[in-house]
Amino acid sequence: MTSSIPAVDARSAAGSALQAVLLDMDGTLVDTEGFWWDVEVAVFAELGHQLLEEYRQVVVGGPMTRSASFLIQATGAKIALTELTVLLNMRFAEMIGQGVPLMPGARRLLAELAAHGVPTALVSASHRHIIDRVLVTLGAENFALTVAGDEIARTKPHPDPYLEAAAGLGVDPARCAVIEDTMTGVAAAEAAGCRVLAVPSVAPIPPAAGRTVVGSLEEVDLTFLRGLITGMH
Repeated sequence: MTSSIPAVDARSAAGSALQAVLLDMDGTLVDTEGFWWDVEVAVFAELGHQLLEEYRQVVVGGPMTRSASFLIQATGAKIALTELTVLLNMRFAEMIGQGVPLMPGARRLLAELAAHGVPTALVSASHRHIIDRVLVTLGAENFALTVAGDEIARTKPHPDPYLEAAAGLGVDPARCAVIEDTMTGVAAAEAAGCRVLAVPSVAPIPPAAGRTVVGSLEEVDLTFLRGLITGMH
């Protein structure tokens, strides 16, 4: 299931092959990847385990169940997966309760997409209650649709979240530009047949066919995103 406000007609992006822009949340629009890691480190310290920095490369951008399962296996911590996921989500929600910092260029880009009537969706592996808290900072009005990781059977790196977002907006995945910060999200978007713009946050992402890599959202505007679909990048 997804949560949405009335969708904007995809034809409002007339004059370009671009039909919609689908955006990841953590590490892409808001600077929270470090928050997640800090929470994971703190929780496992309370359980008597120290997380190695190399674990961070494995869990970044992943769905909570996958990340939590890996950390339990890697540390041998005596805690059930369901208990750990609830604990991590609770601690993270407390941490972002006072608001979250936006990534450079995020506010401007969202405003530009809204001003031009480009259908935009937020597609995240985070749970609904986390997304709703972050939307207070991002502005729910900037998104015609939001897809949460706990509302679909298979989240990233499976293509399902992006396929659902495209279907919800009534657009062709091949004419959607996806903005992601991790290989997990990139894999999901590419499997869905979308054009991908990678803005790496923690781990590097190599360029590839159908994929463009930039250093910051400050390099991105609507013209740039339209160029992803027309093959100008």
